[in-house]
Amino acid sequence: MQKGAIRVQTENIFPIIKKFLYSDHDIFLRELVSNAVDATQKLKTLASVGEVKGDIGNIDVTVTLDKEKKTITISDRGVGMTAEEVDKYINQVAFSGAEEFVKKYKGQGDGANIIGHFGLGFYSSFMVSSQVEIFTRSWRPEAKAVRWECDGSPEYQLEETEKAERGTDIVLHINEESEEFLDEHRIRTILEKFCRFLPVPIRFEDKQINNTTPAWVKKPSELSAEDYQNFYKELYPFAEPPLFWIHLNVDYPFNLTGILYFPKITKSYEIQKDKINLYSNQVYVTDEVKDIVPEFLMLLHGVIDSPDIPLNVSRSYLQGDPNVKKINAHITKKVADKLDEMFRNDRKAFEEKWEHTGLFVKYGMMTDDKFLDKANKFHVFSEVSGDKFYTLEEYRTATAPLQTNKENKLVILYVTNPVQQDSYVQAAKAKGYTVVKLDTMVDAAFINQMEAKWENVQFTRVDADIADNLINADAQAQSVLSEEQEGKLKELFGAQLQQPNIKVELKGLNAQEQPVIVTRSEFMRRMKDMAAMGGSAASWYANMPDEITMTVNANHPIYLNILQEANADKQQKLVRNLADLALLSQNLLTGADLTAFVNRSVELLGKE
Repeated sequence: MQKGAIRVQTENIFPIIKKFLYSDHDIFLRELVSNAVDATQKLKTLASVGEVKGDIGNIDVTVTLDKEKKTITISDRGVGMTAEEVDKYINQVAFSGAEEFVKKYKGQGDGANIIGHFGLGFYSSFMVSSQVEIFTRSWRPEAKAVRWECDGSPEYQLEETEKAERGTDIVLHINEESEEFLDEHRIRTILEKFCRFLPVPIRFEDKQINNTTPAWVKKPSELSAEDYQNFYKELYPFAEPPLFWIHLNVDYPFNLTGILYFPKITKSYEIQKDKINLYSNQVYVTDEVKDIVPEFLMLLHGVIDSPDIPLNVSRSYLQGDPNVKKINAHITKKVADKLDEMFRNDRKAFEEKWEHTGLFVKYGMMTDDKFLDKANKFHVFSEVSGDKFYTLEEYRTATAPLQTNKENKLVILYVTNPVQQDSYVQAAKAKGYTVVKLDTMVDAAFINQMEAKWENVQFTRVDADIADNLINADAQAQSVLSEEQEGKLKELFGAQLQQPNIKVELKGLNAQEQPVIVTRSEFMRRMKDMAAMGGSAASWYANMPDEITMTVNANHPIYLNILQEANADKQQKLVRNLADLALLSQNLLTGADLTAFVNRSVELLGKE
């Protein structure tokens, strides 16, 4: 029997492992099963180059739980270890056997898929164990089986033992604080989380828990649309089918595979980030993929797999790693290319999906200038009815003669609520204007950003002014009222509306338009919208009153009747009701003012 002290490359390695290296205790099972898969992959590589003779037989990795003995055993039929290899790879902590193997067999068979680029994985077992035993027998002919044992102190024992088959059994004697892991459901849950796509069969309670050949490890040419859909169901059993997907498959200058799905997203959805899972050679790493996946694509679903990203990742590592930056840029390019291809090949289908994909596109245009350059070709505006879509250039061509202002800027007229703003839309259409719909949660920010990024473009909400003034605010209109009548009308409205945030003006509009039109300052409304979204530095705008312009259409015939009303009280109430109706149309009449309006309306109807 050999006894000795584990040769660590740092002092007091076990407290470091327990407290700092692995904050999530579930990780121990991932590390040990990953090591078992490594050992199996090594055997397959050796067999492929003729070093291991004959049939390698069953290569399943098995996890066994014994509640009575309070043990968890991870068994493989991989390469196993000799006594010398146990001494080298187990006793010399932080010396990675997998790393050495990869260097030797790089490019041969499964050698390129060795998971373990880490030397401390095995020692995660001491997070949950009072004692760990290794029973192992090397694949090498004439090799003798050995048993290694350690109780978490630097002392170990290594001796010969009996073991009929090649491979390794790791036996964890679970400590009192970790008895939660002596539960079948808990172990199954951990295995399904970390090991569900490992490339070697993993068995627990006589059932295989993993899919060894998930869709992303296959070539796109080997997969049908149904295969992609079925894999999505495997990942998200209760989700609606995805809109489309992108298959990532890069081997230079970095390794990256994966499938990203575009889910159905509407403006009423719950934000569900962390739906993309990161793997390293089919080993689950994390669902926190910020920095790897561009921020505007964090709402995508799916899997990315890169051996260039280590299993034990940290945020600081991801932010500084050059491969991560390249992967991030590549994903952005692939998404842009896919959207561009869809737009060019089947524009109608692209437009049908715009309600869901527009959110990603707009967010990307705001946050990534390279994506913006590509997206300018396929970003579309939906006309209010939804029957027609325009790219920016198409909108410019269609509307420039009517919708270019004095500063030579294209004025894009838009609505945020087509139903509420319908009367304004109809007035704008009557002038020949084209109104588009911008009603998603990102549009307030999108409008501000695009005004800065697009040349000679200005966005104006259709209710920001009366239709006559939407493009050029200096249009002069003639009133049919006399100066005396206009003066009386101004006096009536002024007496009823004394709020400092409401400005009353008289204009001679088309007689068919509304008698009173309420509009709000475009700038102030935008600031309030941004503040409400939490996206404005000037959050104090949220508490400021709306800046309201009340335009009295002096040409509407109702005013001749009101001016002829002999009853002064009724005359004032009629004027106030017209003002309140206009405020109500913009959801600006609330509380006591709304109650007063209802009561006044009932009273006026009773006097008819």
